[in-house]
Amino acid sequence: MLRNTHFEYFYTSYFGIDKEEYTAKSMLDIGCGPRGGLEWADNAKERIGLDPLVDRYRQLGIDTHKMSYVCAPSEKIPFPDEHFDFVTSFNSLDHVDDVDRTLFEIMRVLKRNGTFLLITEINHGPTPTEPHTISEDLIERLSHNCFPVTVKLTSIRDDHDGYQSLLDAKPYTSNLREEPGMLSARLRKKSC
Repeated sequence: MLRNTHFEYFYTSYFGIDKEEYTAKSMLDIGCGPRGGLEWADNAKERIGLDPLVDRYRQLGIDTHKMSYVCAPSEKIPFPDEHFDFVTSFNSLDHVDDVDRTLFEIMRVLKRNGTFLLITEINHGPTPTEPHTISEDLIERLSHNCFPVTVKLTSIRDDHDGYQSLLDAKPYTSNLREEPGMLSARLRKKSC
């Protein structure tokens, strides 16, 4: 099985969330990958990973994970409005086909007062697997639907290990904005 032991920290302590806040809640992880990132949340009511590559991940052993996987694009999430208490996108937003449509869908399926956790690389040039350049103004773009609880900007390591970059917590200063960095945010969907 692929390593997944680091995920609990990023869903909890990193964002200042106690594991108990997930009790009896529904969770959706956008662009989940094959690592079983929600296995740690054994107190949640529903743990779903959404990824268009789920069928390919089955040969990697995802059927043994203690969570469900749905094969679908983030631009068309197959769940009803306001279904999830928590929606997360960890290192996936710059991989999607349509960032704006994905954000619309995230807000659509997230309950009022629900939590959106975001970790994404920012200010990098497009690549074949990461076709979008996202900047820190993403938080402003989300402000009509959400208010930020925490927002962190950190520098990214030379090896582009995003999670280790967050742990290193090296400040992303204004003179570095021409270089790639990491944006992490805990956002709360507005109630109206």
